[in-house]
Amino acid sequence: MSTATVSQEAAYLAIVPATMRAAVYRGINDVRVETVPVPKIGPGELLIKVASCGICGTDLKKIHTGSHSAPRIFGHETAGTIAAVGAGVQNFSMGERVMVFHHVPCLNCYYCRKKTYAQCPVYKPAGVTAGFEPSGGGFAEYVRVMDWIVRDGGVIRIPDGVPFEQAAFVEPVNTVLKGVKSLNLEPDETVLVIGQGPIGILLASISARTGATVLTSDLYPERHAIAAEFGLRHPIHAATEDVAARTREATEGRGADAVILAVGHNALIRTAMEAVRPGGKVLLFAQTQHGESIFDPGAVCMDEKFLLGSYSSSIDIQDEVEDLVFHGYKHGFDLTRLISHRFPLEDAVEAIHLASNPSACSMKIMIEHEKLGYYPSAKPEPGA
Repeated sequence: MSTATVSQEAAYLAIVPATMRAAVYRGINDVRVETVPVPKIGPGELLIKVASCGICGTDLKKIHTGSHSAPRIFGHETAGTIAAVGAGVQNFSMGERVMVFHHVPCLNCYYCRKKTYAQCPVYKPAGVTAGFEPSGGGFAEYVRVMDWIVRDGGVIRIPDGVPFEQAAFVEPVNTVLKGVKSLNLEPDETVLVIGQGPIGILLASISARTGATVLTSDLYPERHAIAAEFGLRHPIHAATEDVAARTREATEGRGADAVILAVGHNALIRTAMEAVRPGGKVLLFAQTQHGESIFDPGAVCMDEKFLLGSYSSSIDIQDEVEDLVFHGYKHGFDLTRLISHRFPLEDAVEAIHLASNPSACSMKIMIEHEKLGYYPSAKPEPGA
């Protein structure tokens, strides 16, 4: 055994414990904070000590519907520090701050050639785990990043001066930007975004970057106030106003050129179809579970309204996403403003409960695993 290998093993044993805490999914509506083994890594893999992980609506649906077998450890909006490096990894080192995607495509199959990366057979299985069936694992202290994720661009370095919390938004921002790009918005168009939770605000603010006029709809005035901080100043108060009628009023009676549904209630598909103009587009963004919905097929056929879907991320836009999130942090796109609640890992069950039962005052819920400070390697700015 070489001296270098002995040194790496000694460093690993000194830093990484044998066990860790994790929020383990044990069945429908059953998540428990337990002690589990820290996952072992193999050649080409990384071990990441999780600092921040956002709670995503897709994880909540899995927990509440039982669509995935138990036990599992969910959580995929993950940022942290590399704690160990597997044999053969040349481009990453212990101590680097990174965020990680739990899916990457093969880039070679039929679906990848058609740019439909989320349907790629390699993309579908999660390549990040904290144990059990790989499912992201960010609701734990450590995650194992598998070799194809490391090799094929799924691990992104976090620049100095950018907090872990902001970096944890890279994955959701990618999914949002992918969806907005599918609409091919133009500056003379009007977009309605239904739902102003954190994802709805992201969809609306990124849509506004195209120059289009963006209307936002939500039940809660408090959420419209947060949306206004992101420059979204055309609210429709869904609790007291007819959303489709207000949209037509704002568009000379036509309806919106595009409607984005950022709420996972299938009944709102009808509202979206009523609010969009003939020849316009409705994007389903939050319908991440299979089910049934009723809408007027004549609106699609005779009115030529397009019903679209967008799911998960696209590797093609990753450079643009990194610039948007990392550069944007100090230039008007501080996404930590969307965080309403932060919970330690030990309180993950409470965090999941709050995220599953949103209120006017709850937005993005984060599980924080460590409090090391946001800028461990950044130099103080002049005058700071």
